[in-house]
Amino acid sequence: MLRQVDDPESNQPQPGLSRLDALVAGVSAAGLPTTIATTGQPPSTLPPAVDLAAYRIVQEALTNSIRHAGPATATVQINYDQREISLQISDTGRGPAPSTPAGGHGLIGMRERAAAVGGALHAGPGHGGGFHVTAHLPLKATR
Repeated sequence: MLRQVDDPESNQPQPGLSRLDALVAGVSAAGLPTTIATTGQPPSTLPPAVDLAAYRIVQEALTNSIRHAGPATATVQINYDQREISLQISDTGRGPAPSTPAGGHGLIGMRERAAAVGGALHAGPGHGGGFHVTAHLPLKATR
């Protein structure tokens, strides 16, 4: 529902964090009120692979929240420093059902996107409930 095709023949530009407001507006309209908080100073330009990976990780995390959280809210926290972008996507929902296999395809895809740019991703239930995805993506892609 929130995904867009990464088709190289598409006439659309690759999405990046500059389109995050539109993504969050769509998620909120789909029933998951979501806020964005940013700290640090974003660089004037992001490496395209890092920008795309960050956007897709947020997109997949919010899609998972819509599917699994139930009635909830979500927050996207972006922190820029000189070396990396840190993303934390959290929801206040119930998380995946116990019958949901751990590490579904969405989680695998997010981990692969982070690793492809030399970053790392952790995902799991929060201590006080909900589900949290944290990614650290270097500003200089290492792969």
